[in-house]
Amino acid sequence: MNYPLLCLSLLVSVVAPNGLANAKNASTSFSFQTSMNLPVPDPDKPADKKKQRKELYQLLGRLPDRNRPISVKVVSREETDEMIVEKLLMDINGQQEVPAYFTKPKNSTGKVPVILFNHSHFGQYEVGKNEFIKGRKEMQSPPYALALARAGYAGLCLDSWGFGERKGPSELDIFKEMLWKGQVMWGMMVYDNLRALDYLETRSDVDMKRVGTMGMSMGSTMAWWLAALDERIKVCVDMNCLTDYQTLIEEKGLNRHGIYYYVPDLLNHFSTSSINALIAPRPHLGVAGSQDPLTPLKGLAIIDENLKEVYRKEGAPDAWQLRIYDVPHLENAEMRQDIMAFFKKWL
Repeated sequence: MNYPLLCLSLLVSVVAPNGLANAKNASTSFSFQTSMNLPVPDPDKPADKKKQRKELYQLLGRLPDRNRPISVKVVSREETDEMIVEKLLMDINGQQEVPAYFTKPKNSTGKVPVILFNHSHFGQYEVGKNEFIKGRKEMQSPPYALALARAGYAGLCLDSWGFGERKGPSELDIFKEMLWKGQVMWGMMVYDNLRALDYLETRSDVDMKRVGTMGMSMGSTMAWWLAALDERIKVCVDMNCLTDYQTLIEEKGLNRHGIYYYVPDLLNHFSTSSINALIAPRPHLGVAGSQDPLTPLKGLAIIDENLKEVYRKEGAPDAWQLRIYDVPHLENAEMRQDIMAFFKKWL
């Protein structure tokens, strides 16, 4: 495969007046393209996704019992002109209580679709779930809680380990202590969000047949991991962090991502493409910036080529979309418009 030519085709399509482009399909080969010698699927053998999900989950270290009882307290409930905001305190992992926000349209009745929103990192550990309610300068207005409520969606967002009201020991200290205990920080973060889906199943106002997930940066990675691991998620949107691991290594970009991001032994089992292939044929939108060093264009091209073929094989060629915008690591107005339109179409 000629990577320079493929990346060139991406760059040519990126710089449009509105900053929007669809990545070009460059190949019809089903064998996953990677930049290292990794296990790849046999194109003539159907993937055993249940087995692969189990394998992926097992790489996440010593996790709490997946079926342990959970409990949730409503700490406060507020109403604005447009939405209801519940602040929750969730006992979902047995080790640390998890603060969260649940939102829904003020005048909604019956069961409504819900988005599990995953907050970003940006080295701003004090922000956490407040990004969902209050927004941040790297993202468009209004904040997603309100944008989703206006579109008829409920939303749930947790503080991840080390963020928001869970801020305390540093990310590095959390990672090191967990490593000593046979735990993986990313695994514990993923676990909390999987249990959040279990909580949503207990709510009478949520339509579990219409569950989406999304996030920016760290939250983007969380979105596609969750969708890969759990079929209850029907639509996935990742923003500015669909990163091909091998390309990141080749371009000496490992220091661009926090220590939380790294899962021991992962690359001996999965590539970014093979994790994301577990989402197919469910709808999946990836949005990225052509100037974003966290998602090298060469890696985006590899992922796009692989997933286009996976989705074609599974009879849903329109359900995977990669759109690249002429921006750095942020959300612009066109991204916001396209994300909301994607949810409207598929959820």
